[in-house]
Order: sequence, then C-alpha cells, then structure tokens
Amino acid sequence: MGPTGAGKTTIVNLLSRFYDPTEGRVLIDGHDLKDMQLSSMRKQMSVMMQDTFIFSGTIMENIRYGRLDATDEEVIEAAKTVSAHDFIINMPKGYQTEVNERGSSLSQGQRQLISFARALLNDPKILILDEATSSIDTRTEMLIQKALDALLKNRTSFVIAHRLSTIRNADCIFVVQDGKIAEKGNHEELIKLPGGHYRGLCEAQYRFMTHDE
Repeated sequence: MGPTGAGKTTIVNLLSRFYDPTEGRVLIDGHDLKDMQLSSMRKQMSVMMQDTFIFSGTIMENIRYGRLDATDEEVIEAAKTVSAHDFIINMPKGYQTEVNERGSSLSQGQRQLISFARALLNDPKILILDEATSSIDTRTEMLIQKALDALLKNRTSFVIAHRLSTIRNADCIFVVQDGKIAEKGNHEELIKLPGGHYRGLCEAQYRFMTHDE
C-alpha cells in the first residue's frame, strides 16, 4: 500500500511483464521472467484491476472467460465459492441473463464478484489485485471480503489496496513511498512502528470511520 503515484502499479506491471526492468531482475521461484515463455507465464497469472471488464453476453459466458473449456457446473461452483451465485440466480434468466458491454446493468459489487469467479475459474498460481475492491460500497464490503478470502486461498497473491480490511491479514505488507519500499512487515509489526507510514494510514482511516459514524 502507499499513496497515489508511489509506484505500486509499476511493481505489479513488472511482475506481469507488461514491461521489463532496466536494472535488476524479477525472479519467480528463482527463474528470471525474461527467460520464461510469455504465454506460459501469463497462463499462470490472473490480473484484476479496479475497472472490471464485462463484455456483452451472458453471465455464464463472462465467468467462463476465465477458462474457456470449463463446464457449466464448474462455472457455477466458482460463482458459489465467491458468493456470486445468490444474486445471479435471482436475475431474470439466472446464468443465461444477458448483460451489456461494461456491465452497466450490474452494480459495482456484482461486477466484481463476477470477475472474482472468473479469476477463480482460471485457478492461477499468482493472483494480482490492483485496487480491485476500491469502488465497493461499505454494505457490499463484507460479501467482497468473504469472496476475497476464497480467492486468495492457496495461491501467491499481490494485493494493492487502500482499504486496510483488504490487506490486514497479509503475510507481508510493503509500504511504497516515492518509488521505494519504505516499510515491510505484517500488520502487527508495522502498527508498532512509531511515526510509521502504515501506522499513520491506519490511524487516519480509523479517524475517518469514527467521524463517518
């Protein structure tokens, strides 16, 4: 986590190999990304951005985009795992409901849950979430958090987020400041740092939430 422009997205772009580093190396399990076949590497990754892509077609087709050879049963199971099934079956034609491009007929939370189901169906070894939950309203947040727990299970995940609830349970939190890693540790370690960036962000969010109540 870190302020806008600190370099968070640049880090995940390097991991996704949207561009290569001019200095140093990016290694996965000791292997330089430059030595890996791009198509093979990308098959093992799922990248989710803040702006969820929904194309014109059925909800079933939108989720199946994560793995085109998936059966209907596998699509439905992925949707159930990320808590998307309930709202889908309540739509006019369930999984066969047509949605327009960019999913304007769906709420932001519904679009995110569909994208979570799509990512889960792909079953990536590495998952990258770049502010994927920032537009979610507070009412939907608990549902999204439950979906995230299912999505992050048993895989390496890189999560960029402003909301502390999204990253609080991370094994390791990196605080990025001015293009550099300013702090590193888990929540309990970072919250104890006097005058630390992470501690300051936590206190600011707590004050905001208290004031909002």
